[in-house]
Amino acid sequence: MGAQSAGTAPQDPVDPALGDKSDAWLLGRARELIALVQRSEKHEQPDIITTLDELLHETQRRGEPLLVAQMLRAAALSRLISASAADQAGRQLDEMLAHTRRHGATLLRADAHALRGRRLVLAGHDDAALTEIARALALLDDPPSQELGLGRRAWDRLLSTALNDCWIVLNQLGVYEVAEEVITRAHQAVRDSAGPHEITMLLMNRVKMLLGWGLRLERVGRSDEAGERFRTAASMAIAVEAPFAESLFPRKAGVAAVDQVASLASALALAAPSDAHIDRLRSLRATPLYPYDNPLLAIALARCLESVGEHEEAFRLLMEDRHHIPEEYPQPSMRIGLIHELARFADRYDIGDPRAQLADYAGALEAELWSMRESQSAALDTRREHERLSAAHGAVTQQALQDPLTGLPNRRALDERLRRFATSTSSDPLAVALIDLDGFKGVNDHRSHADGDDVLRVVASTLRDSLRGDDIVARYGGDEFIALLPGATLSAAHQAMNRAVTAVDELPRHLSHGVTLSVGLVALRAGERGEEVLSRADAAMYQAKRCGGNRIASCAEADDETETASEDGPTSGAGQRT
Repeated sequence: MGAQSAGTAPQDPVDPALGDKSDAWLLGRARELIALVQRSEKHEQPDIITTLDELLHETQRRGEPLLVAQMLRAAALSRLISASAADQAGRQLDEMLAHTRRHGATLLRADAHALRGRRLVLAGHDDAALTEIARALALLDDPPSQELGLGRRAWDRLLSTALNDCWIVLNQLGVYEVAEEVITRAHQAVRDSAGPHEITMLLMNRVKMLLGWGLRLERVGRSDEAGERFRTAASMAIAVEAPFAESLFPRKAGVAAVDQVASLASALALAAPSDAHIDRLRSLRATPLYPYDNPLLAIALARCLESVGEHEEAFRLLMEDRHHIPEEYPQPSMRIGLIHELARFADRYDIGDPRAQLADYAGALEAELWSMRESQSAALDTRREHERLSAAHGAVTQQALQDPLTGLPNRRALDERLRRFATSTSSDPLAVALIDLDGFKGVNDHRSHADGDDVLRVVASTLRDSLRGDDIVARYGGDEFIALLPGATLSAAHQAMNRAVTAVDELPRHLSHGVTLSVGLVALRAGERGEEVLSRADAAMYQAKRCGGNRIASCAEADDETETASEDGPTSGAGQRT
């Protein structure tokens, strides 16, 4: 039922002693006001919104993150429900998005994206709305199991609410296949803990979706599939009777749900149009509980009248509803469905001016296509901004993973790469070399730190140029470097690292200031963690140091025994590039 929420009509519009109320009272009061704003007249809605703003101010004063996020949602939602204030919801939604990001409230952050999508639909930017729903669903596809100290039941309710808010937009846009998937997930989220109201809301929402889906299928000639949707909706309309009697929706005691809710009555009528439904539909048309159901009700009643030959009356009531659809009607597909029904009646029964009705239908389709074009333009702007921000974020991320002095990956980047190799299921070998500069302390002590920085840059460049293109060289800290040689056996890696040791040893004196390399070389073992392989490489490097430096010490593995072998100093040109 769109954004219908739990709540009954409140007794007082404003309570002056908010500071004395509990958090639970404030949240319950907000739910009551959301329910009230949905069924209030336009002139009454601003006062309700003002009351919700007062509740928001109180929760912000208290500062409890989850409560603030939920109250921001209520303040924004009340404006979205009140069409005249929908364009004012942007500030609350932006604040809700920033707040939920800051506090790690994933479910409510997704809900903020969903409500932004709803605001974009109201503004006619359908494609941009889908972008927001995609962002929401991406967060909800793999949400954390719990957050912000929520209990399981509260967490399930927030997940269901966020999914339902996504569903509203998908249903409005006619993306029914995805809408069905999303509302099914919403139902699953609360099936074990849901009360009668939540069950009623989900079933009623699914009924409306199935009816809109069926009418859309009819318009493209898929009548058999449309009939299946109508029959499923009718079975759900019957199933909703029991929970509806205990729900918080405004209702008449002892009166069946199908006699109070237009969408439920319409489901039974569209599944099997006949005179048995006419009196009920006429009664609901005279006293609508939810005005946005009127086009659906008109189509259902017209078809029942058609079944008994009352074509003129059916056409008249369709025309009446056609002229009374509000400009802010949130579901373009249903508006077009009503106009299509008029054109069908006019053409089939030669009522009124068939050409005028067909022209009206064509005009409605053209307006919808034009709206889609404008929506695509808005989406392009949105996505360009998204790409710009993504690029900026990527640059910041790159800086965070790069050593500013040498331009090599830093320790953080190295640890991440090594973790991936260590957890990979591949059987390919990986050689790991820990490289330390011999004599570097003397450069800093006897020359300058600026000269030391120059040496680090030269050595970094030499290491990178000495190894293969897919080898990874990172600055590990101070005068230590790490090289990862994927796919290289210990023997092949030894040859490669020997080239690097030789290249540094042969650097001009004014560039290297006499530093050389001590290298500890090991192979990653199956199941070994990154810190473990680096510890072994560090031990091997110190073996190279103890043997005078300017050489490689490697851990040779054979027969499940590991021994540290020290090699002589480098030989220029030893081995081929591996």
